[in-house]
Amino acid sequence: MKHIPRKRFGQHFLSDRGIIDGIVDAIDPRPGQPMVEIGPGLAALTQPLVERVGRLTVIELDRDLALRLRLHGQLDVIESDVLKVDFTALAHTLREKASQPDLKLRVVGNLPYNISTPILFHLLDHVAVVEDQHFMLQKEVIDRMVASPATGDYGRLSVMLQWRYAMENVLFVPPESFDPPPRVDSAVVRMVPRAEPAQVSLPLLEELVQVAFSQRRKLLRHTLGRWLEARGFAGEFNTQRRAEEVPVAEYVALAQACG
Repeated sequence: MKHIPRKRFGQHFLSDRGIIDGIVDAIDPRPGQPMVEIGPGLAALTQPLVERVGRLTVIELDRDLALRLRLHGQLDVIESDVLKVDFTALAHTLREKASQPDLKLRVVGNLPYNISTPILFHLLDHVAVVEDQHFMLQKEVIDRMVASPATGDYGRLSVMLQWRYAMENVLFVPPESFDPPPRVDSAVVRMVPRAEPAQVSLPLLEELVQVAFSQRRKLLRHTLGRWLEARGFAGEFNTQRRAEEVPVAEYVALAQACG
């Protein structure tokens, strides 16, 4: 039976074989690697991945699709909202099965456009058990993820993710690669957790960056300056700039000083 894409799940199914091959080549899956796919849908990416790794864990919210996926003998299906999945616990389970205590997850997926940012922040909580991530996202989201300071795309997402990952836009994906075609361009991003990131409180950095970019057209003295004052911050930080002019390292250093 043909599956009708569901708008509430933001379903757009990848159908271009050339693009699928390009994504799989970028991921470069190897036999036995613990790979987790978010939102496998009609298994366009799932099948070539599982052929290379041998066994694959998939996370699917759509009950009908999850039912189909369970018929595949090489898939372990988690029927759930990805935002409720504990990736750290999943990594521990796979470690025990493989008897490899240091094993880390390779996470891939065509992320639903409507919740892609919450998924990225959810995974940030589990970055310690992740080897790398390859995601197809709306191109404009990836542009923000990899943006440099002093550009219009640079913002909260850029700072929070660049602190913890080295990122690269690896592939452009046009709308006609999907069924139904979305109204936006897509792209594939590679995210590799930094080996030795600066140690900082994630909630504190998140709050600081959110305040900084809350009124991005104003100088920081109107937003972050008042926030620092309220916390009794006695150090030095130039608030005569706009939020987009401050590099990632400066935000991280400020959060460390405030911690």
